[in-house]
Amino acid sequence: MRALITGISGFAGSHLAEYCLNRGDIEVFGTIRWRSRTENIDHIKNKVQLMECDIRDATSVLKVLEKVKPDLIFHLAAQSFVPTSWHAPTETLITNIVGQVNIFEAVRELNLATRIQLACSSEEYGMVYEGEIPIKETNPLRPLSPYAVSKVTQDLLGYQYHESYDMFIVRTRAFNHEGPRRGEVFVTSNFAKQIAEIEKGEKEPVIKVGNLDAIRDFTDVRDTVRGYWLSLEKCEPGEVYNIASGKGTKIREMLNTLLKFSGVDVEIKRDPARMRPSDVQILVGDHSKFSKATGWEPKIPFEKTLEDLLNHWRERV
Repeated sequence: MRALITGISGFAGSHLAEYCLNRGDIEVFGTIRWRSRTENIDHIKNKVQLMECDIRDATSVLKVLEKVKPDLIFHLAAQSFVPTSWHAPTETLITNIVGQVNIFEAVRELNLATRIQLACSSEEYGMVYEGEIPIKETNPLRPLSPYAVSKVTQDLLGYQYHESYDMFIVRTRAFNHEGPRRGEVFVTSNFAKQIAEIEKGEKEPVIKVGNLDAIRDFTDVRDTVRGYWLSLEKCEPGEVYNIASGKGTKIREMLNTLLKFSGVDVEIKRDPARMRPSDVQILVGDHSKFSKATGWEPKIPFEKTLEDLLNHWRERV
């Protein structure tokens, strides 16, 4: 089988590529942009086939799909950092929405019988009210950022293309997934990097933070990408599935766990630049629909995820 991973050099993309390669029965292709940083996949570059592609360009996408003719597409490429979407809303919307439409239209034009997984997001739920936790797939979508709006649109386009053209599309709404190689702008990785810098004496013992009271549902990325694979193997096309741990953790608790692995003495300092215009206060998912369809359960404890992430930064600082 041929699997095409858009955004293969990204955090989740690199772990998904590893998962596919470890299966032993998958030929792995991945899209990168000409300016993509590829350190996440340096260790597997000789095992995957990289295709230069800007998903915002329909011709570029068509050429890649015409060459690869994938059996499976895992669509992970996106502008995925919520704060950036406040500063660059147009770029976020164009990259995430137009990029996906280009993939759909190329599959249609080439008449490919490709199974497509869409990496949607728990951010789509946005404003969640008391009594709605844990969040089911049927919960109303009340997005609170341009990024979340782009993901809602991707999600609904996936439904529409399935209904309109009978395309095999599965939508997965992954909650926060963390682990080694997580981009340093994301909260778990940012804290881990700051701690590693303090340990090495490269930074004063002050950790800058944003909203520590927000509650998130954390899953190890290695469990999440296993879920991505299972979604195309066992889930119903046209349906949407939460991939989550089902447990809520305050950002403050996550930071304390990282500090426990270090033992450094630090001052916690609130940084106004890290606060969002509107923040999602709580996201905890119900993954029972996905687990019933696939047998998936999270296997890696969150403490192990954070320990691996901190060690990742210790090797790089």
